[in-house]
Amino acid sequence: MSFWDDFRKFAVRGNALDLTVGVVVGGAFGKIVTSLVNDIVLPPIGLLLGKVDFSNLFLILGSGSYPNLAEAKKAGVPVLCYGAFLSSVLDFVIVAFCIFIAVRWLERFRLLPSLMAGDAPYTRSEKLLEEIRDELRERQTKR
Repeated sequence: MSFWDDFRKFAVRGNALDLTVGVVVGGAFGKIVTSLVNDIVLPPIGLLLGKVDFSNLFLILGSGSYPNLAEAKKAGVPVLCYGAFLSSVLDFVIVAFCIFIAVRWLERFRLLPSLMAGDAPYTRSEKLLEEIRDELRERQTKR
């Protein structure tokens, strides 16, 4: 088989298509969450903390003083943008929570095998291997 035949078989396989749809939807969802955090969530929090603009929270690693992040970057001074980092962390937490809720919902309606439970049902082979392991342990302790 040629490279292109293998690639075609891979690309039209159900899992690859599902993954593609997931990546595209996830990218769009990530943009929505970023906008939610930067435009809706952080401004009221900044207002409550004394009119703090999270996008303008930075620490100058070089010398000098700059009134805002844009001027510090324009001057080429190394800066630590901890406000942007806090925003990204909040983005991650929101996306992770949404994925957690979706997985729990899918498990509840039996559309997805349980990913949360630690005791997934064993296959026949796994049960036999477990019995063999237990028997070997029992023999080992008798010696």
